[in-house]
Amino acid sequence: MSTLRFQALQEASNRKPVHFEEIGRKSNLFGSNVFNEKAMKQYLTSDAFRGVRDAIQHGTKIDRKLADYIAMGMKEWALAKGVTHYTHWFQPLTGTTAEKHDAFFETSYDGSDPVEKFGGAQLVQQEPDASSFPNGGIRNTFEARGYTAWDPTSPAFIYGTTLCIPTVFIAYTGEALDNKIPLLRALSAIDEAATEVCKYFDKNVKKVTATLGWEQEYFLIDKALANSRPDLMMTGRTLLGHTSAKGQQLDDHYFGSIPTRALTYMRDLEQECMLLGIPVKTRHNEVAPNQFELAPIFEETNLAVDHNSLLMDVMQRVAERHDFKVLFHEKPFKGVNGSGKHNNWSLATDTGVNLLSPSKTPMSNLQFLTFFINTIKAVNDNETLLRASIATASNDHRLGANEAPPAIMSVFIGAQLTKVLSELESVTTGKLSPEEKTDLKLNVVGKIPDVLLDNTDRNRTSPFAFTGNKFEFRAVGSNSNCSNAMTTLNAIVAKQLIDFKNEVENLIENKDMKKDDAIFNVLREYIKQSKKILFEGDGYSEAWEKEAAKRGLSNFKTTPEAIKAKVSKQALDLFEQLGIFNHVEAEARYEIELEEYTKKIQIEGRVLGDIARNHVIPTAIRYQNTLIENVKGLKEIFGKDFEALAKEQIVLIREISGHIEGINSKVLAMTNERKKANQLTDAQKMAEAYCNNVKPYFDEIRNHCDKLELLVDDESWTLTKYRELLFTK
Repeated sequence: MSTLRFQALQEASNRKPVHFEEIGRKSNLFGSNVFNEKAMKQYLTSDAFRGVRDAIQHGTKIDRKLADYIAMGMKEWALAKGVTHYTHWFQPLTGTTAEKHDAFFETSYDGSDPVEKFGGAQLVQQEPDASSFPNGGIRNTFEARGYTAWDPTSPAFIYGTTLCIPTVFIAYTGEALDNKIPLLRALSAIDEAATEVCKYFDKNVKKVTATLGWEQEYFLIDKALANSRPDLMMTGRTLLGHTSAKGQQLDDHYFGSIPTRALTYMRDLEQECMLLGIPVKTRHNEVAPNQFELAPIFEETNLAVDHNSLLMDVMQRVAERHDFKVLFHEKPFKGVNGSGKHNNWSLATDTGVNLLSPSKTPMSNLQFLTFFINTIKAVNDNETLLRASIATASNDHRLGANEAPPAIMSVFIGAQLTKVLSELESVTTGKLSPEEKTDLKLNVVGKIPDVLLDNTDRNRTSPFAFTGNKFEFRAVGSNSNCSNAMTTLNAIVAKQLIDFKNEVENLIENKDMKKDDAIFNVLREYIKQSKKILFEGDGYSEAWEKEAAKRGLSNFKTTPEAIKAKVSKQALDLFEQLGIFNHVEAEARYEIELEEYTKKIQIEGRVLGDIARNHVIPTAIRYQNTLIENVKGLKEIFGKDFEALAKEQIVLIREISGHIEGINSKVLAMTNERKKANQLTDAQKMAEAYCNNVKPYFDEIRNHCDKLELLVDDESWTLTKYRELLFTK
């Protein structure tokens, strides 16, 4: 097997950058394969175009007759570009995307008169098998019917020779079976709630859009090297492997010159993104060797989530052309930084205002403070739910691992804004005097733009940080679909804004307060109530863990304990009140996530046991036999003096035996615990058993294997090593 490792190394070392040529300027290519407004104007009737535009802007329903005209135009556009098939492209609860391709081609009943057919019925609705996707018990196997339904707010696109139509996925009985429906519901809730609050400051605001700019981190590993590692292929991470002598300690990879093969891959990827309308803008080396990042221009959240899901698929496909394997796992390598997907979130009005960006007027800044403080309050009151939204088996490895935020949710706002909130906290209860109101508006609120100009603090240890004109949710995992985090964040802020408006209205109506007085009074109380969530220090420190515990903040380090918050009474009531999930949908998702966690740990345990026993132990024994033959030879030559000459070899033989025994005993114990866990019928208890009883053996088995990697002859070792995976360019 060691020959496979060296063949892979030879193959990787001989790679040359794949030839790639730009086919045009990015501005000319952008959206060429998207059925966007430009394409719709060309291929749709004026009525059909207005129907799609009204559906996007106002949520107006498209009737079936109009859908026929839209489908006709979409088909003609696609056929003109060489498309042969179409698919409803959706995001089931697997965390990935799904598609079933159908040809435009059809014949009459007797097989004659072939035509390209695609009508409104095919555009608007399809019927995939719902029982074959995770459903949390909503559907039985014999009740397999489910529907995908067109989402006109996310434009259709062409990938390869297939027309892809973004859709939602629902059960026959109406429950959401995907990530898109809850997100759309949450975005509707934040739009309605934020628009109502905006009217305190500008009555012309008719719509508020949640925006998202994700930052996708990933590793690029040569395909041959990745294929030589069973753990990478089966689990997305290395379950064993000793750290390389050189890792990231010199900080020489971060923002360094991009390796030629990687840069060629990035250029090819960016061209594909331009054609698909994904507005990627930034690329750079990340901290760990062979780790990189790309980031787009901000977009409307639903479209941004679709684009990120599509991007992750496209990245893998383009990587194949360049003989790379893309690793999205949050912690594929021990001892170096893992990967996140920072979600930069803000709110924008249809009048062109970023609600989390201060302005030059006191009124605009009061609006900024209103949304700023309400967001902090929302996180404060729902920190366990926000933590649950980013909980996965793979992200558990990354959170708090000295390159990612800790599992404790906190908000960083910087010293200057902390001072502003402190001054607002001292606002007089009740009606403000003219002098106090003037002082607040001119000397506190009015000076916020100047304050932010100098507020260059940046806390990389904070999971939720304000970064000038947006909040950056840094704790989201690189392998995750953004929708889970974005559904939760938009939902809790929407609920908070509803509560805020009710409280302000109560003061205006029942306490005879002016609008500004009422707003200041409510914001003052929110600042006082949200102090526990604000933290400016080192999120990695033990001192913060102790301080957070004193403040009553949660510190759920594993997924089974974290996701309980999703079915708490507070969460169920919040989601039901906003119409995002009913209790059945929420509890189904909870069951699905527990099951996914269990299966991932189960797979990792099986793969680790297989590699440890079928790769590591046989290799160690072969090398041990070589040492034994050496000792025997020394004894034959030197007789009774051989022990002094073979002293080190004998120590090695004993040490190898100790590690072999350690591996065998720990794998056996892990397997027994896995069998016990599999007997449990309660999903929560099974996930906890895998987390607390099975997973702890991983590190123990790995420790023995990694020690053997240092002891065994390099020529004999079968598994590609960290130095080869991370430093082969």
